[in-house]
Amino acid sequence: MFIELLRGRRSIRRYESREVEKEKIDLILEAALRAPSSRSLNPWEFIVVTDKELIEKLSRAKEHGSAFLKGAPLAVVVCADPERCDVWVEDCSIASILIQLQAHDLGLGSCWVQIRKRMHDSVKTAEDYVKEVLGIPDNRVVESIIGIGYSAEKKPPHPRESLQFEKIYINRYGERG
Repeated sequence: MFIELLRGRRSIRRYESREVEKEKIDLILEAALRAPSSRSLNPWEFIVVTDKELIEKLSRAKEHGSAFLKGAPLAVVVCADPERCDVWVEDCSIASILIQLQAHDLGLGSCWVQIRKRMHDSVKTAEDYVKEVLGIPDNRVVESIIGIGYSAEKKPPHPRESLQFEKIYINRYGERG
């Protein structure tokens, strides 16, 4: 059941050294390409990175929060053509979570690295850094990098009691059922 997939998915930042099989990468990419998109404009583009040296460079995209990529055998960089669609951020976000859910369904772990509106250092944005590393054209934007691999850590699901049900309202803001 889908809810079981959601219950079990956690952000995984440590990976085994083995490669992700091409068949699994293909399914992850198919899931991304099937993502819903506003007006079916599909502004997203995906760069699949398996080269260890490139992944190591991507692990330095930000001062904090990207270092774990160094151990990932696979990274998917989620980009967009902002001229195609005014809601490219939303479309890329939907595709990104489908990548993560498909990875989890295939027995892989994953974790999102926010790139958009983050800094590489005090001068350069994380986006500009990633664009330089991967040769991404200036007319494209980079939203995120998703590290993927076989999990080298085990995390239990978040318990139902930890869910923030107080953020749910019925019919009107502030009203409880």
